[in-house]
Amino acid sequence: MKPYIRPVGLVFLVALILHVGARQVGPVPPLGGFLDPVNGVWAVARSARPPAKIEAKIPGLTGPVRVLYDSYGVPHIFASTIEDAYRAQGYVIARDRLFELELQIRATDGTLTELVGSRALPADRFARKLGLAESARKEFASYGPGSPERRRLEAYAEGINAYIDQMGPEDLPFEYRLLHAKPFRWKPEYPVVFTRRMGLTLAYTTNDLRLARVADRIGLDAAAGLFPEVSPIQEPIEPNGLDRTRIDTILLPAPDLENEVHAAPVQSALKCVVPAWCPETQADLPAASNNWAVAPSRSATGHALLAGDPHLELTLPSVWYEIHLLVPGELDVYGVTFAGTPGVVLGFNRDIAWSFTNTGSDAIDYYRETLDRPDRPTRYLVDGEWRDLEQRVEEYYGKDGRLLFTDTLYATHRGPLMLGGDPLSFRWTVLEEGANLAVFSALDRARSVKEWLTAMESFNAPAQNGVVADRAGNIAIRSNGRFPVRAGNGSGRVIRDGSHSENDWQGSWPVSRYPFSLNPERGFVFSANQQPLDPRIRPGYLGYDWPSPWRAMQIAQLLRSDSNVTPDDMRRFQTSAESARAELFGKLLLEIARDVLDGNPDRPALAEAVELLADWDFKYSRENERAILFEYIMSELSRRTWDELQDTVGRRVKTPAAAILYELLLDPDSEWWDVRSSTDRRETREDIVVASIDAALARAKKDFGPPDGGGWRWDEVRKRNIYHLARIPGLSRTGIRMDGGPATNSPLSGRGTHGASWRMVVDLGDEVTASVTYPGGQSGNPVSTWYDDRIEEWISGSLHQALFPHGPGDLADSLTAFELRLTGVNER
Repeated sequence: MKPYIRPVGLVFLVALILHVGARQVGPVPPLGGFLDPVNGVWAVARSARPPAKIEAKIPGLTGPVRVLYDSYGVPHIFASTIEDAYRAQGYVIARDRLFELELQIRATDGTLTELVGSRALPADRFARKLGLAESARKEFASYGPGSPERRRLEAYAEGINAYIDQMGPEDLPFEYRLLHAKPFRWKPEYPVVFTRRMGLTLAYTTNDLRLARVADRIGLDAAAGLFPEVSPIQEPIEPNGLDRTRIDTILLPAPDLENEVHAAPVQSALKCVVPAWCPETQADLPAASNNWAVAPSRSATGHALLAGDPHLELTLPSVWYEIHLLVPGELDVYGVTFAGTPGVVLGFNRDIAWSFTNTGSDAIDYYRETLDRPDRPTRYLVDGEWRDLEQRVEEYYGKDGRLLFTDTLYATHRGPLMLGGDPLSFRWTVLEEGANLAVFSALDRARSVKEWLTAMESFNAPAQNGVVADRAGNIAIRSNGRFPVRAGNGSGRVIRDGSHSENDWQGSWPVSRYPFSLNPERGFVFSANQQPLDPRIRPGYLGYDWPSPWRAMQIAQLLRSDSNVTPDDMRRFQTSAESARAELFGKLLLEIARDVLDGNPDRPALAEAVELLADWDFKYSRENERAILFEYIMSELSRRTWDELQDTVGRRVKTPAAAILYELLLDPDSEWWDVRSSTDRRETREDIVVASIDAALARAKKDFGPPDGGGWRWDEVRKRNIYHLARIPGLSRTGIRMDGGPATNSPLSGRGTHGASWRMVVDLGDEVTASVTYPGGQSGNPVSTWYDDRIEEWISGSLHQALFPHGPGDLADSLTAFELRLTGVNER
């Protein structure tokens, strides 16, 4: 049996708790400033004991439930009804992840102040202004009493609350002790609230607002060229009939700098609430997830194979919780779910496997509204008539129950209204009623690709590229979600005039129009956040400013070149250190630099940089000593090229995708190469490239020493960081060295806080088998063996076989850590 407590001493525990951070990152503030170190040490130590109770009762349970925890901490729940399985799931998720459950809901509900105090007020105000929880409650209210959806959500809540009610003092997670708080009661609507949080993560942007600011600086035509609706590099999700990536040659419209400000810059209260989301500073977050499936004709096993690795923020505990639910004749599914969502979100059952990537479609539109008065409005103008604004008062309370703040929030028929500048309302698919939780329940029980696709037809938001395969050998991929039909030319890039109803959404795409492929002739399907449709083949607006398809290109190359794919190949593909971006840019930059040296060889810095870069194989292996030079070149090149996009204080309003920069490099005569601040000459492409390379070499030497001194090793200069949810450094795993880099299948960029949050490879043979891992562990307790036991495996790119027993007797004693028996209140 695996031990429950990691072999750590009291000295480590004291250091671990005392090492508390206070840096605020994103909309969830750190809890460091509220922690009690001494109380925390004992809380951690006591709560890591082996479970004192192996039997428990859950009100409402209709029959006994056996829960076997395997050696990886995965609970296998054996129940007689689906509702009982969900009750047990709620119980075990509360047992392992109680603080995570509460933190995620409070962050979405806008009630963090009640847990951590006034420091969280800006984040809470932001969440409520977006209307996340408000829309979730409306959706939950639409579930009729006694409906399957409501019954299952109520069952899940009963399980969570049963654990809370039966907790002893020693069971209280240490974060609550550090905060001097107690767990809140779980409400049945909270899983719906959580789906809104994922919508915020995956489908909320201020791109339209930032694009308007770009247009203010360089003109509408130039802005549209830099952030186009059509990616210049095409490797779409729906096959376009080509057996290669198509790179289109484009000429970017020149910037219009004669009249720099073409209209009053867009101002909105959106930018004043949470800095991470304001139009001026919102970073282009690393969008990265991969999935693919291989048909039996290209598989070494003769079965369909499926791989999935969604990339999200890396946290301890993980965003995912691994679980197996079995109800004879009704449900037998294995995979991962979010802490707060019943069932399995992605995984496999006895017949199918599936995974998702984010579609990145345009799911939000902004409208400039005309109000009766700017400060305390009551009405807004539509088609010459005044309509009443929806109003609601929001109150924010502190830890002691004291009222901290009161907001009056407004909404039009489109959605929330933001004041504080230009009055902007927005319509967002995430805020509208859907059936996502019911969809996941149906997916868990689907028996074929066809059934899975049918179940996904009612999925709403955030739009997802779903890949699915079954034991019959079928493979498919489809972009699923709501894709709005817009007025006029159908584009959603502009801020529309809210005073005209003709600017409202006209409907949604029918399912028959979704990007889709079933059993394609090429024998594989895949997605990596690229543009789903090739507009040359099938036009239609889904979005703009698509992520450059570097990972899609890499996956396509790997799959096209191998007609005998093994499950281990699939695993290797997931952690490939190769980069199509590095190869394309690297070769082109070397060509330009060598041409310059041919004409003027007396450039020692450029010659040295060319020699160093030519020594690189364009792979982000941890031991390579050239990738950092390339990344510095790319950084310098972007800074110098897009100087026209800087605001008055030197911040870049928005950065074009790297694919646009590559296209620009193919056009040596473009006006974009001219440096705006330089008035005595007109710079050329060669000037910018050489200056970028020279500056990058000097910067790399300054930061890391001589090229062959050991300081340029990739794993010295770029590391991954997995932070505890409360940003407590002592409970985090930072400075992780591993292969991977920007635009690789295992991406690593920026602060290293995003990456593969779950890796899965499934072989759909007579018996479905799967290999899995994720960067963390099942327990939220930092001194539990299961807190971070998967990380070393994840670093190495290894997977372990998921245990998928047909019944309790199939799980060997040697693989069983302990058993939890659950019964109803009136059962003995």
